[in-house]
Amino acid sequence: MALARLMLIAGHETTANMISMSVLTLLRRPERTASLRADPDSVQRTVEELLQYLAVVRDGIARVATERVRVGDRMIEAGEGVVSLQSANHDAAAFPAPAKLDLHRDARGHVAFGYGVHQCIGQALARVQLQVALTAVLRRFPGLHPAGDLDDITFREFAVVIGPRSLPVAW
Repeated sequence: MALARLMLIAGHETTANMISMSVLTLLRRPERTASLRADPDSVQRTVEELLQYLAVVRDGIARVATERVRVGDRMIEAGEGVVSLQSANHDAAAFPAPAKLDLHRDARGHVAFGYGVHQCIGQALARVQLQVALTAVLRRFPGLHPAGDLDDITFREFAVVIGPRSLPVAW
């Protein structure tokens, strides 16, 4: 039962919500959407940037050092909490202007899928799904636009995976 639940959440919920959050992000920035439509070959770089820029998994998973370790100029003691994935993806030392969506940035160093032995085993599939979905949506619906005020969109408040309750669009 636990494995089935994990596969549903990790294998479907995250990707489905990442697709909707990515579309929402692009709808909020029509100039970025136009740039992606003009250069569909940039979808791979765009997906990596969106993975760095967005966070669909709420930081509720504790990360604790299991042994004393030096990270940069800081010593982290065993048992001490360490940085969240969301914070790591918004580290200005790793990503210049991390709060700015930059579809031309090389964001491959993000940790949206974890890092090291704790990396998501489905990350290659998730990347392909995101690339195919965004390419298909932009190609199939060239007139895609919000069917309401984007500021009125509500998000699931208490879920582990973050995403809009709905994303009304028209084309």
